Amino acid sequence: MSTFLEIEPGWIDYNDHLNMGYYTVLFDRAADQAFDKLGFGPAYVTARNHTTFSAEFHVRYLREVKLGDRLRASFRILGHDEKRFHSFQELLHEDGWLAATGEGMTLHVDLSGPRVAPMPVEILDRVAAMAADHARLPRPDGIGGRISLDRARG
Repeated sequence: MSTFLEIEPGWIDYNDHLNMGYYTVLFDRAADQAFDKLGFGPAYVTARNHTTFSAEFHVRYLREVKLGDRLRASFRILGHDEKRFHSFQELLHEDGWLAATGEGMTLHVDLSGPRVAPMPVEILDRVAAMAADHARLPRPDGIGGRISLDRARG
């Protein structure tokens, strides 16, 4: 779990709640903390000319977030291979309720292409270790959801 994430006043929309785009900003800021532990970040880009790109990211908005709310974000690796990892995040209010979830696919990229490329062994080992730690946790609700009206038709 990260430190508390701050809601900036400019992120509040005319509905008086956090605009949908800023949930992704919060998830991204929290992911940066996990990525640092894995060895990614500005120094990695400079040293290796490799980085990560988001290939896909799905957000579920579960409860309204307002200015002044204090949130923490979790980050879990659900699966990985040598070129990518599947992650799941939760935004939790300081009172314990779940505000949103985010699920993503992150690619390891060689910027000289740019092209998807295998992670160096030391990075892949860290990803594998984090994934193994997270595999011991109960599987969170909401993984692999899709958008459809089919359920409503019954």
